[in-house]
Amino acid sequence: MASVLSTRVLEGDPRAVARAISLVEGEGQEGRDLVSEIYSRTGRAYLIGVTGAPGTGKSTLVDRLIAEIRRAGLTVGVIAVDPTSPFTGGAVLGDRVRMSTHAGDRGVFIRSMATRGHLGGLARATGDAALVLDAAGMDVVLIETVGVGQDEVDIVSTADVSIVLLVPGTGDDLQAIKAGVMEIADIFVVNKADREGADRVVQAVGASLSLHTYGPSEWTPPILKTEATTGAGVDLLWAEIGRFRAWASDHPQARRRTRLAARLRDLLAGSFLRHVDAVLPAGELDRLLESVSARDSDPYTAAAAIMKRVLPEGVAQNREPGTPSPEPRAESREPRAESQ
Repeated sequence: MASVLSTRVLEGDPRAVARAISLVEGEGQEGRDLVSEIYSRTGRAYLIGVTGAPGTGKSTLVDRLIAEIRRAGLTVGVIAVDPTSPFTGGAVLGDRVRMSTHAGDRGVFIRSMATRGHLGGLARATGDAALVLDAAGMDVVLIETVGVGQDEVDIVSTADVSIVLLVPGTGDDLQAIKAGVMEIADIFVVNKADREGADRVVQAVGASLSLHTYGPSEWTPPILKTEATTGAGVDLLWAEIGRFRAWASDHPQARRRTRLAARLRDLLAGSFLRHVDAVLPAGELDRLLESVSARDSDPYTAAAAIMKRVLPEGVAQNREPGTPSPEPRAESREPRAESQ
């Protein structure tokens, strides 16, 4: 099935693309096989991440960016990461109504994905969904995150360029640009710039950026003002994205390598956990959890015990110095000294 589907994805068949994204979103073996088949045909699309707190106008800005990209003669795929419905497990908003103006455009593909509880603002399968759109021939892939504030740092390991949206009138102007978000932005956008206080937000961001000394070869994140509802300033944002892309090509960055390394580590962790579930006897994990919960054991000892059970003999013994032994401790209720 995956072979036929991958061929149709590479041909740009919208129905096949939708089916492929559903497969990778399910994180099953079919999805993994599909990615393996199309991977060699990816790497051409440019990934743009758009993040920011709820209410900053991300969806409206993405809608305007789609129009700007299409005017440039480029095809665009959109992945809108939405909160998970507590009833269906799917995306709460579905395919974004704010982007419905592009529904009839064959050069635009829009897909909503549910976070399924994954922190960091991105669904686990977002990277694979972007690969599907890349393989289908999309020139640009826009990734809009769920909007959970400072936790959205996953975007930096997914996109080629990260755009952070801010808006005036949110109380503390620095609340949305504290540690964790300042470091991920390649471009800052103060949206809803017609509101009172927009210039103050620009100044606050600029003051925060001034605390870092940028070298002559380093990229200094620009601060732009937009009004997404009218489209004002979006053309300048698209131009700035192009300027960053050109700069990145002239100053080779480790961004893509970092992104691939993060994805590989995530896949390794997932594969190992699936291996644990397959190898451990039924109820063993629950027993270890109960032991840790009752303070009869500790998480490090439980983890070491699992490693010993699921890895080849001798491998699990190659632990860092000071790692607790996997053997269970004798039951004790004596107070333990905190490690320094």
